[in-house]
Amino acid sequence: MNEQRFVQEVTGAEIELSEAHLNLDLEKFNRLLHPDYVIIQPGGVIEGKAETMASLRAGGRLWEIAHSDEMDVCIYGDTAVVIGRWRGKGQNAGELFDYSARFLSVWVREDSQWRNVAAQSTPIDKPVGEQE
Repeated sequence: MNEQRFVQEVTGAEIELSEAHLNLDLEKFNRLLHPDYVIIQPGGVIEGKAETMASLRAGGRLWEIAHSDEMDVCIYGDTAVVIGRWRGKGQNAGELFDYSARFLSVWVREDSQWRNVAAQSTPIDKPVGEQE
């Protein structure tokens, strides 16, 4: 059945997105993010794909950890909704960060490729690996 395969593909795409952070792989970001991509940042700021890509291109960001886990993927035709856990740790413009969150992301399948069209994250208190 396609659903099982789609769950694996979307989970793989989420992992690729994490890896793109670690390597600041702009080509991978561009491929995985839908042209209509939007993210709601923890403080409520909304960014589109152009703003996200510009932020990544600006440099000054070094990642020590970029990791997603505890992913629950639900498939609705050519749409997938993922709820998971994220941790990012490193430096941004010389400032240290260590951020853990629960996230919600929406993926759409077009031309046999999954692309992230929307994401939102909510900070959690303990870093991934320190959860009880």
